[in-house]
Amino acid sequence: MALRVVQWATGGVGIAAIKGILEHPELELAGAWVHSAAKNGRDVGDIIGTGPLGVFATNSAADILALDADAVIYAPLLPDPDEVAALLRSGKNVVTPVGWLYPSAKQAAPLREAALAGGVTLHGTGIAPGGFSEKFPLLLSVLSTGVTFVRAEEFSDLRTYHAPDVLRHVMGFGDTPDKAMSGPMQKMLDGGFIQAVRMCTDKLGFRADPRVVTAQEVAVATAPIPSPIGDIAPGQVAARRFHWEAQVDGEPVVRITVNWLMGEENLDPAWTFGPEGQRYEMAVRGNPDFTVVVRGFQGEPGDEVGPGSIVGSADHGSIVDSADHGSIVGSAEPGVVGTAAHCVNSVPAVCAAPPGVATYLDLPFVAARAAPHLS
Repeated sequence: MALRVVQWATGGVGIAAIKGILEHPELELAGAWVHSAAKNGRDVGDIIGTGPLGVFATNSAADILALDADAVIYAPLLPDPDEVAALLRSGKNVVTPVGWLYPSAKQAAPLREAALAGGVTLHGTGIAPGGFSEKFPLLLSVLSTGVTFVRAEEFSDLRTYHAPDVLRHVMGFGDTPDKAMSGPMQKMLDGGFIQAVRMCTDKLGFRADPRVVTAQEVAVATAPIPSPIGDIAPGQVAARRFHWEAQVDGEPVVRITVNWLMGEENLDPAWTFGPEGQRYEMAVRGNPDFTVVVRGFQGEPGDEVGPGSIVGSADHGSIVDSADHGSIVGSAEPGVVGTAAHCVNSVPAVCAAPPGVATYLDLPFVAARAAPHLS
């Protein structure tokens, strides 16, 4: 029998997740929670732009808690631990891109208790963090011995991210350097990326200092730069860079960096993506040293896509567009689809896991499934 899955929130990630559930031979869409009253009662197929599915959305959490389902893909704009605890206590496994990637014992305790009470499992996943920041570097590290340093880095052009309010008021683009540096973005990203760094140090066995070192930088426009928030004027923030680093006796051993640029022209300092362009890049230093570059998850300026893969949460650094304040139909930013796919493909393994909080280190190898017409 297929596992019955509920989608919580139908923004970019939610819509991509629903489509992924429909393609997965082991899963069945059981329901959807929506934020807005306008979506309440609508056929989910209407919301995602397909034909009717016979599954109807609700904005009632009580309806979802009472629903007969095996799992929930929980993808709101910001996580609510009380909501997650209620879902777990109702006997539903929870897979989420907005938190609990590698929580400390203290962070995990309330939700582990709820999961044990419901006999189910909570699993945090995503793309960065949640994939390219720790899961895949750790997987690749098996090809080396005597590892001395691991680096994971994102290079993204945010001119493809059409969410001007988030870009300006959350991420600080178009603001003064001082305001951007003192804004909420660093704190919003810290939770997830610090967990990602600690997963790497713990699994690799580094004798890392307890504190993860964080830093941020900005570049400003030297001439007007067209962007989703309008022209960014000279002197305003047009690029941001964030670092998270674990050290052993002052020596870097794990570093994660995010580079967000509004293009590569008219920036001071003159940052660029380099000849490799937009990408995720992972490097391991040991015996041997190697670097892996992954492309395809960042859209190109001018692409006709939905909102991109960037929004923050205080609990998790994954920047994922997951709110459902409006219908998002059509092609989605590849990073959004990748985030959703990681959630969808993890559901069977999470449902089979012992009750509690499970990280990548606790689950078996997870892979996608063949397209329906080829299986």
